[in-house]
Amino acid sequence: MKRFYVVLGVLAVALAGMLVYLLTARPGAAPAAVAAPTAVVDDGFRGDTLGSASAPVEVTEYGDFECPACAGFATVQMPTIKEQLIAPGKVRWRYRDYPLPMHPYARLAAHAAQCAGEQGKFWEMHDQLFSNHSWAQTGRDPSRLFRDFARATGVDLVRYDACMESGRYASRIEFSRLEGEQRLVDGTPTFYINGVKYVGRNNSDAFKAAVDSAAAARRR
Repeated sequence: MKRFYVVLGVLAVALAGMLVYLLTARPGAAPAAVAAPTAVVDDGFRGDTLGSASAPVEVTEYGDFECPACAGFATVQMPTIKEQLIAPGKVRWRYRDYPLPMHPYARLAAHAAQCAGEQGKFWEMHDQLFSNHSWAQTGRDPSRLFRDFARATGVDLVRYDACMESGRYASRIEFSRLEGEQRLVDGTPTFYINGVKYVGRNNSDAFKAAVDSAAAARRR
């Protein structure tokens, strides 16, 4: 009889643990934030920016958060570009979403960045997604990892969770992708310097030369 009550107690503890897990575990990827929307509405948003609005040169980047080349650019080249071109007021940088169809979590990552962005933390989330890019090679649902990234940026997680579950920015992301398609974006990252498609090498020295050339052309 004593053994029966011991077993019963073990089962009760196990069931209690399972109940706590079910009540506290975060759900997987919200369908509304993963799939392309059936209807696309222009909300007037034209990308997140870095740098002075009065900079003589604007660079628009079309990127995909699951793209390895985009991650390499963001982590290796972008710090120098920020230091040499954006901080001195030479360039205003604009980021636009272009999730590629072969990347299953690209839209989810873009949505996570937009949900952080509504709390003023887009660029912090941008850096988290690219600096910790191993998530893109696992093939596993990164929803909980993205939530950890969001926590690291300091956002209100209750607001972040509600934003992700609602898929609030799915239309915005698809509008950006369609815009890129119209501009003949043919891969990621793709850049436009003062509206002209950039065809040079994706390194900071090449960008500096292209920016200096674009600035000089404006002064003529």
